[in-house]
Amino acid sequence: MLTVESMPDPDATDPDATAPQTSPEARPALDLSGQWRCALDADGVGELEQWFRTGLPEDSPAVALPGSIQHQGLGDPVGLETPWTGSIVDRSYFTDERYAPYREPDNIAVPFWLQPRVYFRGAAWFQREVEVPAHWAGRDVVLSLERVHWESTVWVDERQVGSERSLTTAHRFDVGCLSPGRHLLTIRVDNRTVVDVGPNAHSVSDHTQGNWNGMVGALTLAARPEVTIRRVRVVPDVAARSALVKVDIAAGSGSAGTGSVRVTARRFNVPGEAQGEHEAGPASVTFDAGHSRDLAERGLTAGGTHVDVLLPLGDDALTWDEFQPALYELTVELVTDVRGSEHRHVARTVFGLREMGVDETQVTINGRRTFIRGTLESCVFPLTGYPPTDVGSWRRIIAVCQAHGLNLLRFHSWCPPEAAFVAADEAGFYIQVEGPVWANQGAALGEGRPVDAYLYEETRRILDTYGNHPSFVMMAHGNEPGGRDAEFLASWVNTWRTYDPRRLYTSGAGWPAITENDFDNIPDPRAHRWGEGLESRLNGRPPETESDYREWVRSRPRPIISHEIGQWCAYPDFAETSRYTGLMEPRNFGIFADFLREAGMADQAEAFLHASGRLQLLCYKEDIEAALRTEGFGGFHLLGLSDFPGQGTALVGVLNPFWESKGYSTAEEFARFCGPTVPLARLPRRVWTADQEIEFEVQVAHFGPTPLDADVAWSLLGADGVELGTGVVARGAHIPIGNSTRLGPVVVPAGLVSAPAQVKLVVSIAPVASEDAAGASFRNDWDLWVYPAAEHEPPDAVLVTSDIGEAVERAGAGATVLLELAPESIGNDVALGFTPAFWNTAWTEGQAPHTLGVLHDPTHPVFRQFPTEGVTDWQWWELLHGAKAMLLDRLPQQLRPLVQPIDTWFEARRLGVLFEARVGAGKLMVSSLNLDPSGNRAAARQLRHSLLDYMSSADFAPAETIESSDLMSVLR
Repeated sequence: MLTVESMPDPDATDPDATAPQTSPEARPALDLSGQWRCALDADGVGELEQWFRTGLPEDSPAVALPGSIQHQGLGDPVGLETPWTGSIVDRSYFTDERYAPYREPDNIAVPFWLQPRVYFRGAAWFQREVEVPAHWAGRDVVLSLERVHWESTVWVDERQVGSERSLTTAHRFDVGCLSPGRHLLTIRVDNRTVVDVGPNAHSVSDHTQGNWNGMVGALTLAARPEVTIRRVRVVPDVAARSALVKVDIAAGSGSAGTGSVRVTARRFNVPGEAQGEHEAGPASVTFDAGHSRDLAERGLTAGGTHVDVLLPLGDDALTWDEFQPALYELTVELVTDVRGSEHRHVARTVFGLREMGVDETQVTINGRRTFIRGTLESCVFPLTGYPPTDVGSWRRIIAVCQAHGLNLLRFHSWCPPEAAFVAADEAGFYIQVEGPVWANQGAALGEGRPVDAYLYEETRRILDTYGNHPSFVMMAHGNEPGGRDAEFLASWVNTWRTYDPRRLYTSGAGWPAITENDFDNIPDPRAHRWGEGLESRLNGRPPETESDYREWVRSRPRPIISHEIGQWCAYPDFAETSRYTGLMEPRNFGIFADFLREAGMADQAEAFLHASGRLQLLCYKEDIEAALRTEGFGGFHLLGLSDFPGQGTALVGVLNPFWESKGYSTAEEFARFCGPTVPLARLPRRVWTADQEIEFEVQVAHFGPTPLDADVAWSLLGADGVELGTGVVARGAHIPIGNSTRLGPVVVPAGLVSAPAQVKLVVSIAPVASEDAAGASFRNDWDLWVYPAAEHEPPDAVLVTSDIGEAVERAGAGATVLLELAPESIGNDVALGFTPAFWNTAWTEGQAPHTLGVLHDPTHPVFRQFPTEGVTDWQWWELLHGAKAMLLDRLPQQLRPLVQPIDTWFEARRLGVLFEARVGAGKLMVSSLNLDPSGNRAAARQLRHSLLDYMSSADFAPAETIESSDLMSVLR
């Protein structure tokens, strides 16, 4: 942020001008927030009819600015013909009879994103009178609009001033000299597509913030002195403990004359330091504008100039990073002599002593290797439909991310307001900024379309406006481009790295992985990739904690930040709907709740949320740990910590869109496996038999401020938390920065448990006395299962068969029967997997799996000898792999399965993999789980034993009776 005593020259002819904000001290500026008249111009006739000349009608509605018109109720009702900005991949809403009730004019509800209460796409006119003070006479005036969506055109009285179209920085207009007194200010804002940046770009799309119309943030009209500080760039040098201050000076139509620039800095946010305790400078230079060169390159007028000032910060200067975010306020004082008259101008900006770099395959900050632990911010703000411009709102979001162990926000295809950078600077939090472009789904880069030039315009604006913020550590052009993008983006990376080398650059989030990149942001190294379905690692391979991405690291010389890992879904939280008290409504949740109610399962909604959420958390843990296990890996971006309510409704976060808990996970639990220092256990399996020793290796991912010397220990806990065994892995182990530390092997002796048990392996790191230890300790844990090694023969009292005809006949005659259905005997198309659905089934065109784990009652006697917690955990992998879900919608609604797969919310089918019922005089248990007991399948063997033991006991007393024809229906 650049603050000034007098507003610097925005250079209206230069669209890349810096966006400074004025400080609250007394100065020639007017705050334009308040009531404005507004008129909608859906037909685009306002300019032709010269609304700026005639004035908007007196009865035009009043709107409050800053704000949006939609948030204040102006717009049209949503209908089937609403011209949404965003691709609609799944068109079933418009054709499927199931959605017919939601296509009625008085009950429009769309399932693919949050729905605004009103919608408007077109031009909106805003008008008010302003009183120009007498002391502004003869001075140029500048209008600044912090964030506009999207194109603005300004008139003062009857004179058109100009137009702006930035989605990332303030719109600024050089109004010229205004006579003292009243003037009519008219602003036309058009939120239609100005440049095709891609319909799904989060800068413009209805998938996320919504295509709002209006102006938010600071709205000011200010007088400008004749000579001003136009731009200040601060280039830190960590090794030299100094900063090179690059100052651009603008002089309007005249000359900057001769003068001097004086710079000082003070550190202001280090706990325990007194005000002014650490100051640097002054350092000064003089200039003569008549001898300036290369002004056009800097966007300066012929009378402007540029100076560089080297400012030593002192040997005690502190660097900025996630562990110590020391900030400096820089003051730049300009004194000029223009035509014998002295002018003085002061500007201030904040910076950190911070340098980004690359050390082989890892990112460095101030020369120290770090590991990027990021998530997405996709411009999702349901209450307003537009991003906040106050620092407090961003402090809260960043604090939530840090509490979960993250250190970076990636702004997916949009750039946040100034307030986000300020909050991140304070917190020591990293930001990856992207241009407002997702040039795909019809848009493309490198083909000579307008978006190519627009991307360059916006990149320059972003770097000039936010470049001093130390939190701004990475930049991509945008998300997942299409077109002939590689050559174009190679030039983009080289251009902007040369222009501003203070951060790392990559071509795009997702692709392409080109040699010009500082790091590659690619989607391949993750546990589940697009299209893998039931063949992905977590679905297709038995659970372990040894997999990593070492081959990917070896394949390229640059750091890899894996792109959008996770994307694991949880069931909708219908209780969340009460939070939507602003513009956006969760009408999609209403549809899904109706589907669930119609299927007779409305009372299970909360249980579905909890069970699917715990499975989601389990998958995120393994996804993140696999990245942390990979030596030399650069990091990851989650998709995401919070839900993404668009693209068909992608409920992929452990938090809702308000960055609040959904009740099944805590920040503390998440941070155990996601943080600067994480203990890891490399286990070959999750399920063991009682006669086996549990052997594993400890690995430490340590990316803290300094190396550690620590004691490392393990313990094995029973389900009740009682310690079953414990041991020392290493005493006083030296743990350097990185994740190369491996300790062990560790052997947990056999025989610590006798009965079937779920146990918890805990690895702890306790730093020994050192300057940075400060009593910190780190713990992580893994659930394991230990079962008897012996096989069990089925009891004579139970008939086991896979023939449904035999099962019906024998049960009807009074027998107790276990019917084990083979997957090929079941004809439905439900893809049952171990993991929850990826992203969502609507927007992936039905990619497998279609389910979100299984729900069951852990206290039911059928699980008496099979420890489980009512949700899908790793011991269920054997049972679900290769299994098939049964459709139960033709069975009595009161029949609830003992093990119930949770269907995708788009279908809400009654599913089962294990249920019991009476048939005639007998009792029947039907399973479509993979209960094959052969080979190394201890979990399947144990559940089958527990199931048969239950069936041979007096506890087996099914409450519901079904007919043989009902039973046959599960095969369809």
